[in-house]
Amino acid sequence: MTDTFGRREFLQIAVAGGALYVGTRGAFGQAAEGKPLQLISPGCRRSKVRVGKVYMGKPRAHWPTPKMDLTAEMQKYEGEFARMGKAFADVEFVCNELITSPEQVQPLKDKLTGADGILVIHLSMGITPILNEIVKLGQPTMLFAAPYSGHEWCGFGALQKSKAGAMLDCMLTSDYEQLAVAVRPFRAIHHMREAKILNVTANPYPEERTKAVKEKFGTEIKTIGRQRVLDVYNAVDDKQAQAEADRWIAAAEKIVEPSKDEIFRSCKLALAFQKILDEEEATVVTVECYGSMYRQLPAFPCISHVRMNNMGLGGICESDMDSALTHVLFQGLVGKPGFISDPTVDTSNGTIILAHCLGTTKMDGPDGEAAPYKLRCIMERQEGAVPQVTMRTGQKVTQARLVGTKSLIWFTGTIVDTPDIDRGCRTKITVKVDGDIDRLWQNWSHGLHRVTCYGDLRQDLMRFCKFKSIEMVHEA
Repeated sequence: MTDTFGRREFLQIAVAGGALYVGTRGAFGQAAEGKPLQLISPGCRRSKVRVGKVYMGKPRAHWPTPKMDLTAEMQKYEGEFARMGKAFADVEFVCNELITSPEQVQPLKDKLTGADGILVIHLSMGITPILNEIVKLGQPTMLFAAPYSGHEWCGFGALQKSKAGAMLDCMLTSDYEQLAVAVRPFRAIHHMREAKILNVTANPYPEERTKAVKEKFGTEIKTIGRQRVLDVYNAVDDKQAQAEADRWIAAAEKIVEPSKDEIFRSCKLALAFQKILDEEEATVVTVECYGSMYRQLPAFPCISHVRMNNMGLGGICESDMDSALTHVLFQGLVGKPGFISDPTVDTSNGTIILAHCLGTTKMDGPDGEAAPYKLRCIMERQEGAVPQVTMRTGQKVTQARLVGTKSLIWFTGTIVDTPDIDRGCRTKITVKVDGDIDRLWQNWSHGLHRVTCYGDLRQDLMRFCKFKSIEMVHEA
């Protein structure tokens, strides 16, 4: 028997009983013990991103002016970094130097090569010998050059395309906000190297693939068995599980199919998975829910996955390791979770409908507003409990999938609709594709799943892929 009731009715009952905590932090960003989750940044719980910051300039250079005070110019930039302090809260600058000659690079070699990346800021003309010494280090390097920095920009394009500049990318802009964007690929590299993915399955990820992922990205993949999940689940305090269920019910627009017991078990499983993540110092969990773990656990992991995504961790459907790695990549780049989907195409209007029963409510990241949702059953199974989320129309989105360790397929578009019909999966977004819809479906490969993230992230993906020697394939 199912219970169908709305938020208003539940609040009236709960307030009368005096037992409800209505806030959404428990459902959307709180640890199992009721304490705020401690993350260095979304998707990272171990260490800060290490960045070498280098200013390049020549005293009395003709451009932008021989009167330039290089130290004062450097301090102007330092003021911008301070102003954007929140964007760099998870960054440790392992050096912060003004370099005026190529000989000054060598003493910094150990610090720069030990960093996740190097941020180079172009102050004046005459810096080519310095830049050449930096790119010789072979580290991921982002160069920021504001207008009037010097004439060297006319050679940056050729340098990027050369073998020597294989690890160099450049930003020519007066927008100082791009300094924060410049460290994104370093953050993604760092996050992927420190990520640990727990795979709840009776069919471990193939050893050769696990090894390849570790060698390429540094990511650890560990199999978790059913019995460990059951042991931790049984140890979860029922009062905590009920409080978590109450928060999900209270924040929902409506409860349609799931019973209160189904929601309770789902929330208890969510607390169990977080406990295991904490024990393992992991950041992502994925469950083979339609395979070896189907009906082998006390509940489906959908609410748990949404909760993890909302908290800045990761909950991934169906033991899909490529999607799990893509989620870590997106989270590293912009601190936002991904939405895994099973698409269907409508060529009449150039759209693709991306659908999955699991919808993450905090697509803007843990500090963003929560989107409205209903609690539903899983469409194709007609069982379980899952948030059906209404995402934001007009939002630019990027779809991508890492294919193993060598390529990334992607396309972009804009959300134009959020269908609420009893077809396909519960959460749906209709995306107007940037590009050729026929090319997209005719060239589709590597399975159904794509991972959607808010924002146009093509440049961020391109920089990451350049630094990690990954081929990018534009699907549309």
